[in-house]
Amino acid sequence: LSGLEAGIIPILPTTKKFRIVDARGKEHTVTRLQLPMTPAYAFTDYRSQGQTIPNVIVDISTPPTGHITAFNAYVALSRSKGRQSIRLLRDFSNELFTKHANEYLRSEDDRLYTLD
Repeated sequence: LSGLEAGIIPILPTTKKFRIVDARGKEHTVTRLQLPMTPAYAFTDYRSQGQTIPNVIVDISTPPTGHITAFNAYVALSRSKGRQSIRLLRDFSNELFTKHANEYLRSEDDRLYTLD
């Protein structure tokens, strides 16, 4: 739609018609009008693995309790079909992508590197 600000994703209702037969054998046409939305308000990165979702709104900021790693962020960000269909809910710490996720993994990477 023309005239929308950048980053605005319009959600337009869709119509679907069904034919049903009632208990007396009479045929009826039912028209359903609804918004084409997937209720995904509670998806975790673990739950979303393996799914491709057309439009994704992702929150990769540090949660009030617990933490988020680059691995979690990768899974969340890779659920969409591409960069044009991802929106970030709010700002996040750059440390998410610059700090090593796990010191044990870093040590093991260093150890394996010395074997070459």
